[in-house]
Amino acid sequence: MSKTNIKELVDLYLQVSFSVNTIADSLIKEQIGSDLTNDQHYTLRYINKVGSCTSTELADVFEVKKSAITAIINRLYEKGLIERTRDENDRRLVYLTLSDKGNELFSKTEERVHKLVETIIGEFSEAEIVQFLKTYGKLNDILLNNKNNKVVE
Repeated sequence: MSKTNIKELVDLYLQVSFSVNTIADSLIKEQIGSDLTNDQHYTLRYINKVGSCTSTELADVFEVKKSAITAIINRLYEKGLIERTRDENDRRLVYLTLSDKGNELFSKTEERVHKLVETIIGEFSEAEIVQFLKTYGKLNDILLNNKNNKVVE
């Protein structure tokens, strides 16, 4: 492949990636409403998935500084959406779980997000969806490998 073609492909990738992420974030925000930010929704989603975690784990998973997670956690706690529980053996450790209110709000927002994604996916054939997910998964693997090996020249 020529350098011109590669540059055009890189430009197209960056343009499409930016557009898809921007529009998807906006559509998801419409579905979760004004009660949560997208970051707060993704945080609730992660806690729901694992059941219980620490803020350090969240910072690692979302690849942000602990101070950014602390701000999100504090807002979620103030809204009564999460609970904090100190470890009995190590009082420095604080476990985060969804409160009943957090579970309820998460379930409502997740249902709306799922409906949105269903309408989008419905525009594709099953074969297109399967191929897209394989390709997207491969891209994810490549990006993880590059991140872990710091292969950027």
